[in-house]
Amino acid sequence: MRRNLLATLALSAVLALGAVAIASAASTKIRAGNLVLRFGGNVIPKKLPAKRLAPIGLRAFGKIKTTDGTHPSAFREAVLDIDKNGRIDTRGAPVCRGGRLEARNTRAARRVCRKAIVGGGSANVEISFPEQRPIKVSSPLTIFNGPTRGRKTTMYIHSFITVPVPAAIVTTLTIRKIRKGRFGYRVVAKVPVVAGGSGSALDFNFTIRKQFFRFRGKRHPYLSARCRDGKFVTRVVRSIFRNETNEPLVQPTTLLRGNLVVPCRRGR
Repeated sequence: MRRNLLATLALSAVLALGAVAIASAASTKIRAGNLVLRFGGNVIPKKLPAKRLAPIGLRAFGKIKTTDGTHPSAFREAVLDIDKNGRIDTRGAPVCRGGRLEARNTRAARRVCRKAIVGGGSANVEISFPEQRPIKVSSPLTIFNGPTRGRKTTMYIHSFITVPVPAAIVTTLTIRKIRKGRFGYRVVAKVPVVAGGSGSALDFNFTIRKQFFRFRGKRHPYLSARCRDGKFVTRVVRSIFRNETNEPLVQPTTLLRGNLVVPCRRGR
């Protein structure tokens, strides 16, 4: 009984810390039609050198809702431009192929690509069938490092739902180096159809851990950043939502655009 109590207290502490981390993160809200997206994040640690790159972790979250309480359109794709003062370095990182994650539950996916795990979190999805009350389904998220070819890196976010039938949802992130003023990376996230079109994301949160991989005898941070001017800027080029359940008075496609500024503290 004591062991169970300690486990419960430990879990409660972890959840509380996660909630505090999200609450203290920078965030922004964008809206189009009846759809509202709030998203944000922060880097860990917040204090970083002004000139040289230093290892970091990254937290991100998003919340999707409607202004009239109806089932939200399904999140299908996002295109983001990321601040050039951050960097991803996959040298030495184990690689998972997306096909290995299909049709696997969370435990099986983590087992088959265990060494390629770079982060995790959780998500909630709403399943809406005609003439039925919507069903909320929760799932862990697991983030895997994928292949890097030239200037393009792939990552996979794996989740698993059990309603209406057990199914893996594998979101593909493609990260490509760019040169566009403030921005150094373009990230494209493609989310597959959920529950035959009946499922829509309600929220997500995840952390990519601060970690190192060894390449040619040297340790390299997976993520790193510098704080040149006290902020990191992310631009939402477009975020695409599809009305796959044919909600009345809602456009077939909704596009959201906006910017997120995450503060940092400059150190030496």
